[in-house]
Amino acid sequence: MTNDFLAADAAADTAADTAAALAAELAADPARAFLDDLMARVGVDGLSAALAHPGLLAQVDQHAAAVRESLRAAGRAADAAGLAAYGRSIVAAAERMGRPVPAAGAAYASTPAWLAAEWHLLRLVAVCLIAESAGLL
Repeated sequence: MTNDFLAADAAADTAADTAAALAAELAADPARAFLDDLMARVGVDGLSAALAHPGLLAQVDQHAAAVRESLRAAGRAADAAGLAAYGRSIVAAAERMGRPVPAAGAAYASTPAWLAAEWHLLRLVAVCLIAESAGLL
């Protein structure tokens, strides 16, 4: 055995331990689990597109301000529980209108597509922006 082999084996063990710890943490906190899923479904792609296009970022920022105001008006904090409750209500309303949120990896892939995205998707990206900015993800 070489030191490189031992180091690679130790790194794999550390990565597995980290993944197991994260899974246990998310299982214990359904709000954070929902936000993590939302980030995988629309947040990563939507935020990447927004960071590449100032106009789209401005739209997402406006949605984030509206989310914060809605939470404030409802007496909710912009914490994991408040953001998850807000996000769930948007997802449920979108599904009732026949506009389900894409599965993880199935969101728009291009900035032009995000520029034409429906309201509910931009609002959910804003939820992800707030969660990411607050260190909740």
